[in-house]
Amino acid sequence: MIRVLLADDQALVRAGFRALLNSAPDISVVAEAADGAEAVRLAAGERPDVALMDIRMPGVDGLAATERILADPRLESTRVVILTTFDLDEYIFEALRMGASGFLVKDTEPEDLLNGVRVVARGDALLSPNVTRRIIADYAKRPRRPEPAERLDSLTDREREVVALVGTGLSNEEIARRLVLSPATAKTHVSRAMVKLRVRDRAQLVVLAYETGLVTPGWAG
Repeated sequence: MIRVLLADDQALVRAGFRALLNSAPDISVVAEAADGAEAVRLAAGERPDVALMDIRMPGVDGLAATERILADPRLESTRVVILTTFDLDEYIFEALRMGASGFLVKDTEPEDLLNGVRVVARGDALLSPNVTRRIIADYAKRPRRPEPAERLDSLTDREREVVALVGTGLSNEEIARRLVLSPATAKTHVSRAMVKLRVRDRAQLVVLAYETGLVTPGWAG
């Protein structure tokens, strides 16, 4: 059973998500929070598999709550998915950089929401190629302090190539076709790169690819 924490300051939104999630035989909402501080407290107590986190909440917002949850060693297995009204919320990239596993817009189709929760619960990132490119393009317009490129020194040439392709939004299957590898081999390269770079999941790998300059906006491999 996938255990979910809902964090949103609108009771009606929470009720809708709760009803949908609880209708799935493999998903259960175990806690609800109306602000970030409550979300952090409930996450520590319930240790959910997935936290669906709204960004704009009173008091402690969802960004601060995400940072606290993902920094808590007791919640190492908890994945955070950002809920937003807009698919280019100004805080989304920052949340991904902190370790959030992806995001969902609030008007997403019901089945996509359920599948998204399942994807994140099994350890994958909830980032479609199209969404990845749009987030990066938006983020690239803003001033930022880049990550040192030396962080990539531990990677093999093939792993660098794979991380670059992840950064463009390609799936493991697409990477395999591009590099003439089996999907299993592509997945292994991605997994090894994540371990070497000490990133939580694929979403952080995308962020790192851009912040180190391995990939730049508009690069298509």
